[in-house]
Amino acid sequence: MSQSNQSRRLQIRTNTGWMECRHDIGTFAPGLLSIYESLKPSEDHMSKQSRLIDSLTKSVSKEWPNAQLHLYGSCANSFGTSHSDVDVCLEIDIGTGSEVELLLRLAEILRGDNFDSVEAITSARVPIVRMLDAGSGFSCDICINNLLAVANTKLLKDYAQIDGRLLQLASIVKHWAKLRGVNETYRGTLSSYAYVLMCISFLQLREPKILPCLQALEPTYTMVVDDIECVYFDEVHQLRDFGAENKETIAELLWAFFHYWAFQHDYRKDVISIRMGKIISKKEKNWTTRIGNDRHLICIEDPFETGHDLGRIVDRQTIRIIREEFERAAVMLQHDDDPCSTLFEPYNYEN
Repeated sequence: MSQSNQSRRLQIRTNTGWMECRHDIGTFAPGLLSIYESLKPSEDHMSKQSRLIDSLTKSVSKEWPNAQLHLYGSCANSFGTSHSDVDVCLEIDIGTGSEVELLLRLAEILRGDNFDSVEAITSARVPIVRMLDAGSGFSCDICINNLLAVANTKLLKDYAQIDGRLLQLASIVKHWAKLRGVNETYRGTLSSYAYVLMCISFLQLREPKILPCLQALEPTYTMVVDDIECVYFDEVHQLRDFGAENKETIAELLWAFFHYWAFQHDYRKDVISIRMGKIISKKEKNWTTRIGNDRHLICIEDPFETGHDLGRIVDRQTIRIIREEFERAAVMLQHDDDPCSTLFEPYNYEN
């Protein structure tokens, strides 16, 4: 594509009119791809993770031979880094016992098998056993029957296989969010999972589209968890060329992503929904007013647990911070001489 065509295509409407993407945006793609490559987990990291799961499986199967272990979250959904901790779900029939009793017994077994720093945290919202694996140095959290998280993990992993630009974009956005201090749910900003959903939605909405909406296609995968139906098309090998018509590079996509969230998204009215593959309205979700601690200031629908807004924890102060960071990133990518450096400067909390 010629430079002039590229510039014409990359325009966005802002409150003050049309903004055209800088003509040299493509020159930053190699630097961004280098950052992406540096974030990917190494082969050694992945093999250590596999050995840890093998060890845990041996320990668990002695007591519960029919139980299954599932990796979930960033360590398993393809969007992890070499710094990702390991999250494991133990799928087991609890029977007449309680979840807490089972976790306490699991902690005993792991201590007996010489895992380090084993602790049952039974008072957490999702009770877990936390442990350290000395061989790999990994911290590992094990929960019981959190199968919705397992289904979400599979959905994200399947989306990641359709077009490599999703992994590039989401990894870079997550890296940016972490360095800029807007990836901390305990401080009222967004989770890594929320940022991945934002990236999937953004690529579903590109013209031409880069990603399909898997939940709108004929379902080939079904899992029912606590009356929630997790169904979608998972034969993604059939969709590998889906986004081939769209030739946008990672630099163009990152520019457009930050400009969308800085200047185009209607925070008052809009909900992003990868389940629908489009923007839906807050009215439709009944997310127009605060209910308890759920504020709905930036609305990101969970694809399966559709009553769950991933942005519900964001408050009036942190939505301002998040939007300011989107605007800073958009300005850097439009005007800075070296956005691959300045974009990722760590936020200075002391200023």
